[in-house]
Amino acid sequence: MNKFVVLGFCLVIAVEVVAFVTVDHRFVLLLSGGAAALVLLEGRRLLTRSSATQQAESRAGGPAESMRRWISRTESMIRWADSSRADWDRHLRPRLAREFMLATGHKMGRDPAALQATGRIVFGDELWRWVDPSNVARTGRREPGPGRGALNEILERLERV
Repeated sequence: MNKFVVLGFCLVIAVEVVAFVTVDHRFVLLLSGGAAALVLLEGRRLLTRSSATQQAESRAGGPAESMRRWISRTESMIRWADSSRADWDRHLRPRLAREFMLATGHKMGRDPAALQATGRIVFGDELWRWVDPSNVARTGRREPGPGRGALNEILERLERV
């Protein structure tokens, strides 16, 4: 692209020099304008072609890029599960609670007692405390999270729902 800009600039200068060398200077503006328009139109065509190529490449890389993002999100979830309770409460609990409420059709504000009962039935008392949206600890920075095993068990139970 840089070569094209330099060549286009040289073309416009050359056309102006040739126009000034001729005896009739009335055509200088017309010829230099035509050369500049030619360079601009060719540049536009090159840019349009390169953007179409990039769009085709991005579509071709779509599934691969989607898989990379999914792997990255999964690795992050595993790190948060093995981290502190504060990380679990900030990153995983809202996502797990949202998935649970979507799967069961419950809403948080509608009937909290029914949500609690359903959560205990699906997950059991031990795992429900890690999914329960109302069980966020305000001082959980030093407490360890439940770990990868608990996350795996919660996800398996969510799949069964």
